[in-house]
Amino acid sequence: MPLPPSPSPSAAPEPPAPAEHARHPLRARRWWSPRAWHKRLLLVGAALLAGTISILFAMGADHAIRLHHELMTISPWITLVVAPAGFAAMAWLSRRFFPGTEGSGIPQAIAASLADEAKVRHQFLSFRIVIGKVFLTLGGLLAGASIGREGPSVQIGASTMHLLDRFRGVRVASSVDLIAAGAGAGIAAAFNTPLGGIMFAIEEMCRHRTFRANSTTLIAVIFAGLISMALMGNYTYFGHTPAMMSLVDGIWPVLVIGVVGGFVGGGFSRLLIVSARGLPGKLGAFATTRPLAFAAGCGLATALLGLISGGLTYGTGYAEARAALEGSVPLPLYFLFFKMAVIWLAFVARIPGGIFAPALAVGTGLGTDIAWVLTGSDDAAMMVLGMVGFLAAMTQAPITSFVIVMEMTDNHQMLIPLMATAVIAHGISKAVSPLPLYHALAYPMLKKAKAQFRQNNAAAANAATEPLSPR
Repeated sequence: MPLPPSPSPSAAPEPPAPAEHARHPLRARRWWSPRAWHKRLLLVGAALLAGTISILFAMGADHAIRLHHELMTISPWITLVVAPAGFAAMAWLSRRFFPGTEGSGIPQAIAASLADEAKVRHQFLSFRIVIGKVFLTLGGLLAGASIGREGPSVQIGASTMHLLDRFRGVRVASSVDLIAAGAGAGIAAAFNTPLGGIMFAIEEMCRHRTFRANSTTLIAVIFAGLISMALMGNYTYFGHTPAMMSLVDGIWPVLVIGVVGGFVGGGFSRLLIVSARGLPGKLGAFATTRPLAFAAGCGLATALLGLISGGLTYGTGYAEARAALEGSVPLPLYFLFFKMAVIWLAFVARIPGGIFAPALAVGTGLGTDIAWVLTGSDDAAMMVLGMVGFLAAMTQAPITSFVIVMEMTDNHQMLIPLMATAVIAHGISKAVSPLPLYHALAYPMLKKAKAQFRQNNAAAANAATEPLSPR
């Protein structure tokens, strides 16, 4: 058989096979492909949905707080009935129909991002969680609980973005990236702080892993911010605060607020972590065996503190903090301690609601008290520094804290004092409470969810291996 003719030396080499060329690691993905645009549209749609829910949630929270104020206007003593009944009802609904909605929502989002199994993540993030978190938080605000909507907005945003995980066989992004992006979108929409949302996703949600600079978080935060501006306008959370502090005059206020805020915020964080593990003695036994009665007791204590303070401690504390920053209604010296007490009562009652916004009100009270001691200082500037100091110490997220406060007060002149206060408070807080608050709360939740997952798998395996009973 004759051999085939040898190729000519001048013949051009054959091009590589298309399949091999497509697998080349440096080959760029075609951005105009229908599949890529399908993923982008799904991501944008989920971000718009998360922002819309967060904004509607914010509007509902304002109405709930206003309705509670109207009830207290009729008679302040109504709170002795409304608060205990509301606390007990929210605790019962959360335990009975919406497990996973109790507390802030930020630890749940962190626990979901650390989980490996999809069913474990589903215990923390789902559309059922979104519905329950919205209405139960509004119910708590209507009852006068000192809770915020910002933490729940993180869980709502993370749940909404997590719906895209394996959406109809299309993998938009990794589960962890979707959760972090949704959390950042929730913060951005809740506070109207896009940069703060991005920093929150990096500093809190990605604390134990390397943050990859991709478009998922940016797209989610940008479009959540756009829908926020479309529905509510380009507003600032606390309005414009023209507080100023020179570098020379601000050395002592920054040092004092940083140190005091670090101790107070770190101590409060440690109190919350210890309380989450269980209260001591007979009180802890009562809270475990009769959780609804315990929640009602926490509501009654909240009502009594509200009556003593003239209604200053109800709700998020947003109105009181803004009025103090504007100089229209000064805060009393006891506001700091009363506000921390009612936040703790809502926390141990295990009703849905966040502690992020109430912590800002506590920081305002901290700045007020220190301004009273350091006479001659600018009260508004001290309050802004107090917010940063307490928030950075409580959350141990200094960058997120000063960025969010700077955006909320529309005050860039205070950037250097805010940064310095956050760094000092963060350093002091780590000595008081070694574990970051939200992560210390997330680990027990994740451990419990994994145990429940293994128990369900074992029960299903036993049911599958059981022999059929004779008829």
